[in-house]
Amino acid sequence: MVDDGLSAGAVAKRLGIAVTTLRTWHQRYGLGPSRHVPGRHRRYTTDDLARLAIMQRLTAEGVTPAQAARWARVAPEEVLHDPAKASTVAQSSSRRGAPTPRARAGGGSTIPLGRVGPAARGLARAAMSLDSGSMRSILEQAIQADGVVSTWDNVMRPVLIGIGKRPGVTRHLVDVEHLLSGTTSEVLGAVPRPASTTPVRILLACADEEQHSLPLEALAAALAQVGVACRMLGARVPPAALVDSVARTGPAVVLLWSQADETADVGQLHMLLTGSGRPLLVLAGGPGWGTTSLPAEVVAPVSLSEAMRLAMAAAHSSDASS
Repeated sequence: MVDDGLSAGAVAKRLGIAVTTLRTWHQRYGLGPSRHVPGRHRRYTTDDLARLAIMQRLTAEGVTPAQAARWARVAPEEVLHDPAKASTVAQSSSRRGAPTPRARAGGGSTIPLGRVGPAARGLARAAMSLDSGSMRSILEQAIQADGVVSTWDNVMRPVLIGIGKRPGVTRHLVDVEHLLSGTTSEVLGAVPRPASTTPVRILLACADEEQHSLPLEALAAALAQVGVACRMLGARVPPAALVDSVARTGPAVVLLWSQADETADVGQLHMLLTGSGRPLLVLAGGPGWGTTSLPAEVVAPVSLSEAMRLAMAAAHSSDASS
């Protein structure tokens, strides 16, 4: 019974969210259990449950978690009894100083996003506010609900692209871009990796002088989420060092990432194809290779999901033949 107080597990089940999300909302935003029984863990009351339902509803509509939590904590009685009224009542109360949950269409007034979902809009607003806590919460919830691939395609990537499209980004939004990239990297890095005993058949690296490694981090996290191990060398890998790594580790698949035309040197691909320990499959990832004439043996995946599919298939084929 709610009147006797509910455990975190029971509340999570009622709301359809993870217990870890409840803990995050408690630790970061103060939306925790208020009923205390001596000698027992605190329990969630009816009002606690209602405030969490408000938090859940507003964040689903694209409100940043920090804004949604502020509103949930001060929500009037009528909203506690009917969380569906949260958005309407919050807007009408904004002139009295309460936080307004809805932002203008487009994910904030400064990052062009086009047609995206509420999570991407919320991430854009949090990025412009330099609110790393909200960014992290939005991304963690998205990955937990929809997986790394969907979160990258529908949440992370649209906002990163939107920042890049904004006029004057190199002068005015460097802080936003860096904080968003750093937070995204942290969240992707936190995705649990396969056990150390899992064979590593996939090698990921950026082309020489290429500094944009975030797409590779997304691919590594996506592979990890399905139990596939990989080795990532990161940004700016000199061709000779990459060839040496291939010779030492013998991967079945190597993906070389290039974000820009100037880093897409086809000679780096030829070195992989002719060097010692040539991999079964060489993938040229990223828009930098778009105008480059690739060797016939090289495949250029057009999406994160395709890169995963190709890499996993080649790695499995290598395992089967060994």
